Amino acid sequence: MIRKGWWLFLLGLVLVLGGSWQASRIQTAGGISVQDIRFRSPAGTLMSALLYVPPGATASTPAPGILAVHGYINSRETQDGFAIEFARRGYVVLALDQTGHGYSGGAAFSEGFGGPAGLAQLRSLPMVDKANIGLEGHSMGGWTALAAAAAMPGAYRAMVLQGSSTGKPFAADGTPTWPRNLALVFSRYDEFSKIMWDVDRAQDVAGSAKLQALFGTTAIVPGRIYGRIADGTARRLTQPITTHPGDHISHAAIGDALDWFGQTLEGGTPLPADNQIWFGKEIATGMALVGFFAILVGSFDLLLALPVFAPLRRAPPPANPRRDARWWRQFAFAALWPAISFFPAFILVTLALPPSSLLPQTVTTQVTLWALINAGLTLLLLRFAQPKPPRPAPQWLLAALLALATMAIGYATLLAMAEWFTVDSRFWVVALKPLSASQFRIALVYLVPITFAQIVMLAALGRLAVAGDGWIRRYGAAMLALAGGFILLLVIDYGVFFATGQLPTAFDPLTTVIAIQFVPLLAIIAGIGTFIWARTGSAVPGGMLCGLFVTWYVVAGTATQVS
Repeated sequence: MIRKGWWLFLLGLVLVLGGSWQASRIQTAGGISVQDIRFRSPAGTLMSALLYVPPGATASTPAPGILAVHGYINSRETQDGFAIEFARRGYVVLALDQTGHGYSGGAAFSEGFGGPAGLAQLRSLPMVDKANIGLEGHSMGGWTALAAAAAMPGAYRAMVLQGSSTGKPFAADGTPTWPRNLALVFSRYDEFSKIMWDVDRAQDVAGSAKLQALFGTTAIVPGRIYGRIADGTARRLTQPITTHPGDHISHAAIGDALDWFGQTLEGGTPLPADNQIWFGKEIATGMALVGFFAILVGSFDLLLALPVFAPLRRAPPPANPRRDARWWRQFAFAALWPAISFFPAFILVTLALPPSSLLPQTVTTQVTLWALINAGLTLLLLRFAQPKPPRPAPQWLLAALLALATMAIGYATLLAMAEWFTVDSRFWVVALKPLSASQFRIALVYLVPITFAQIVMLAALGRLAVAGDGWIRRYGAAMLALAGGFILLLVIDYGVFFATGQLPTAFDPLTTVIAIQFVPLLAIIAGIGTFIWARTGSAVPGGMLCGLFVTWYVVAGTATQVS
């Protein structure tokens, strides 16, 4: 066990260090510098951003600048693909954390989402050519860019909206002359077409009355430029074949933005739009994320071997002799019920439990309520399930100390990577980054109920162990038991969506895209829980460790509505 722990720990360390180092090399390729900066908004709110400065951009030789903004419940690093490619083309890039997101203070949606403050900060930089500034935003980041454009109408030259819109619910109405030189990149399978442009199918967005009012014509042809760049009235629609969250990892969506700023801003370095290297960074930070989990389970294994934690080392209870009808019923419940309860729980919080000073993050409250609903029903069913032999009482304090010590090692590793390389650990929208001070305080509120739910979930998962299973079947069955329902939900949902253009869950597209993250998240929980169950015979240590992880993951990666 100790040897296995060392191998896992060392493998994880190699992946984290190597991935973070490679990610840093890619984002600084060609002499680009990347700085983690803070500044104050006019209202005094502390704002956070990553500043990308290409070589040659100085006060004496200023370069064009771009304000790049992520969408709702994301953070500045989500814009990495755009920011890296903008900087490679000679643009100074300010990748902003919106208010109430990432490391920016304030409440989400406040102060124009932080857009006016971000644009003012970009314009204050001496190496930025103030006559050539672009605004780019994805989803709610588009509304952030529009808020900046409305507050400072003469302070920018061109704009790219990625999966976003003008007009209600959160922006001023667009006209043929406002905003200036606008490119709309709206994917053919954007889940938010009804909210953004009042059309049922994203592929029909050219027929949107709101978009036609923006373009000044009823005959919009994707790829064609309407208006004149010189007059600031240019308009263009492109529709890459991807989804709303897929814009972040789409060469076509990023290429459309590069092409537009290449035409509308002066002073950049000409590079073909398809000359892109950002995906290498995505792979590298994905490696680091995998390495983090290897460090986590390796550290747990090594710490468990210490004498102080000896009382936790127990053989697991007897496994099921085979997969009989009772086993399949329990498996079906474990897999399907969490997916069935997902939308009702999330909608219930939206309608009945608004954010407050006690529960300041809507999405974290939704996750917590959903987890507690599932835990409550699971406990009820476990009372009537096949009884198991009595087990020794859990060593709660020792389990908590072991989980905290294990997570401290993993957390310190990612904190070091952020400090040394200015990167987080992520693939696409699945990301881990150190908590801010305010996020740490928020996490303490949600930690206990989320941890309780994890312990119950892993206790139920432990009852699905089958004697004689090899490690592939054992871990595979556990991951399917927790994530299988979400896989089925998403396959049906997106299968219909891709076939017809209409999303069956269009009544709540935000919860739909959040559900995508639950597939890897639940698979990770199943993997960690199965590993620890085999070494402790208990759901408590694994549940506590997973509780720490899930709370950290959700709190750091979502929006704070009440500051």
